[in-house]
Amino acid sequence: MKGVRRAVVLAALATLPLGLLPAVASAAPEGPVFKDGEAQPVFDAKDVVKESVWVRAPVDSDRDGRDDEVYTEVVRQTATDRGLKVPVVFFNSPYFSGGNEVANHNVDVELYVPNRRGGHDKRDGSVLKAQADERIAAAVGPDAAPITSTRYEAYFVSRGFAVVYAESLGTGKSSGCPTSGGRNETIGSKSVIDWLNGRAPARDASGAAVKATWSTGKVGMMGVSYNGTLPNAVASTGVAGLEAIVPIAAISSWYDYYRADGAVVAPGTYQGEDLDVLAEYVYTRSDREICKPVIAEVARNQDRVTGDYSPFWDERNYVKDASKVRAAVLAVHGLSDWNVKTKHVAQWYEALRRNGVEHKIWLHQSGHTDPDTLRSAEWRRTINKWFSHYLYGLDNGIEKEPKSTIQREDRTTWVDEADWPAPGTSTARLFPWAGGSSKGALRSSAVPGRPVVESLRDDSSKLAEDLVDLPSSGNRLSYATGASATPLRLSGTPRVDLAVSFDRPAANVTALLVDRAPDGTSHVITRGWTDPQNRNNPSRTKPITPGHQYRIEVELQPQDYVVPAGHSLEFVVISSDYDYTLRPKPGAGLSVDLTSTVVELPVVGGPAALRRSIG
Repeated sequence: MKGVRRAVVLAALATLPLGLLPAVASAAPEGPVFKDGEAQPVFDAKDVVKESVWVRAPVDSDRDGRDDEVYTEVVRQTATDRGLKVPVVFFNSPYFSGGNEVANHNVDVELYVPNRRGGHDKRDGSVLKAQADERIAAAVGPDAAPITSTRYEAYFVSRGFAVVYAESLGTGKSSGCPTSGGRNETIGSKSVIDWLNGRAPARDASGAAVKATWSTGKVGMMGVSYNGTLPNAVASTGVAGLEAIVPIAAISSWYDYYRADGAVVAPGTYQGEDLDVLAEYVYTRSDREICKPVIAEVARNQDRVTGDYSPFWDERNYVKDASKVRAAVLAVHGLSDWNVKTKHVAQWYEALRRNGVEHKIWLHQSGHTDPDTLRSAEWRRTINKWFSHYLYGLDNGIEKEPKSTIQREDRTTWVDEADWPAPGTSTARLFPWAGGSSKGALRSSAVPGRPVVESLRDDSSKLAEDLVDLPSSGNRLSYATGASATPLRLSGTPRVDLAVSFDRPAANVTALLVDRAPDGTSHVITRGWTDPQNRNNPSRTKPITPGHQYRIEVELQPQDYVVPAGHSLEFVVISSDYDYTLRPKPGAGLSVDLTSTVVELPVVGGPAALRRSIG
C-alpha cells in the first residue's frame, strides 16, 4: 500500500504548477490529489497543526499609539510541518466572539426638512439580535473559546487547503475598533493575507515572531453576510495573493445597506439599525472604553437626518474600486434576501464584469442564507472546483462553465445560463391608467390627452402588504395588467419614473411590483424607495416646494422572477413603508401624474415578450 500511496501522491504532484512542488521532490511529502477537477479528501481533518497568532496591521484605529493586531487562528495539515506548502481558505468575521445587546434607533420620527431637525438620533427600546448565519462562538471577550467551523473546516482541510480564521478589529482578541465597513477593518483583514505572503509580521502569545512558511501565499476568502462583505472589501484593495473570493449574501456598498437614494432605509427585520448600532453590537474586545469615541464618530457621520451619500459612506463603497479587484469572484445571493438586498450583488457583479474580473453568480430563492443549506452536493462541487482552479492552478474548466446558476420558483429546478441578467433581456415599458385608488389598469401604451392626476395620503402605520391587498384605499395607488397569456420573466433592475407633487416639504416615496394570482393572493416581487429631496443626487438634499411637480426615479431591488401565465402584474405606489423607511405621522399627500409616469421592466425577450404576455 505504501508504494501505491507514493505513486498516487507523485501523480498528483505532477499536475501542480512548478511553484507548488516541494523543494525536495525525493522526500515525497503527502500532497493533494485531484479527480474530475476537484480536490479529493486525502488528508485526515483531525491530523492538524493549530496555531494562534496576532497579525500586525498598519493602522491604529483605537488611537493607543500602537499598530492594531488581528487575532488569527490557523488549522493546517501536519504534512505542512514536513515540507508541504498549501493554499488557504480564509474566514474573517466580527461575530466569532458573539455580540452585545444594543438599542436600535427610533424610526417613528418626522422626516427631515432643511433647517429643521427631526430628532433622528434617539434610540428606541428594541434590541439588535444576531444577524449572522456564520456566527460560531457564543462567548464574549478575550477568553472566548477557540474559533471553529463545523460547516467547512473539515471539508477544506481534508482536501489540502489550510483554513485560517481571523477576528475583525475591535472584536474578541483583536485590538483596534469596529467601524462597520471602515477602512481600518479592510486593512486588518488584508494584513492577514499579507502575513500569509510574508509581507506582514505576526507574533504568538509569548511575543515570538511567527511566519507562515507553510503557505503558498495563494488565498481564497468566503463567508456569509458581514463575513462575506469582508472578502468584497479586501478584494477591492487589489491585494496580491488573494486569488478568489466567495461572497455570500454580502454587502457591496454600506450606503445601500442602510440608505436608498437619500432615504433612511433599514435592512429587513432590523428596523432602526444603523452603522453605529452594528459597531456597538460587535464591539467585544476586552477594553470596553477605548473604542467609544470612535463609535461616537460613526454615529455622527452616518447622518440619519438627511440620508445623504458622503465621503464617510464612500469609504465603505467597494463597487467604486471594482477595477482594482484581482481575485476571481463567485457571488451568491438569495432572491428573497431583504436583509442584504439584491442590489448589492447586482451592482457588484456588473462592476466586476465591466472591469474584466473573472466572475460567476449563484442566485437562489431563499433569503439571507448559505447555499450549502439548499443544494449542498452541487454547491460544494462548485466551490471545490473554484478554489482548486484559482488556488492550486488546476485546469478544471470552472472558468469556462456557464456564469449564472439560478434556482427557479418551484425551488427544485436549477438553471445554468450564460450570464446574469439573462441574455436577451431588455427594457419594456408599462403605463398606469386611471383608477389607482381601487385598481387602475397597467398597459403597454401611455394615457392619451391631458394630464390625469391621482392622489394618495401617507399612513406609515400600515404595512405595505396590507395596502396592496385592500380593494380600495386612499393610502396607495394600484395599477394592474390583465391576466398574462404566457409566463413573463423579469431579470435585472426595474425602475419607475414618476411625475409627482407633494403637499408637504418632505415625504417618503415607495414603489412595489406585485404578482397577483388568479385566486387573488399576492406576492411582492420587489420594492424600492427614494427621498424626493435627493431627486438629482443622493449626495445632495434639495428642498421640495409643495405643489410643484417633480420627476422622481425609484430604482427597485434587482430580481429574477417569472410571472406565471394567468397571473397579473401590479404596480403600487405608497409613501412610507412600515418595515423599511422612517415612519412620520400620517398625512403627507402625494399626487401622481399618470400621463408622465412610466414603469420600466427588465424583460427577457424585451417589449415583444411583454406584448405576447399581457398585450
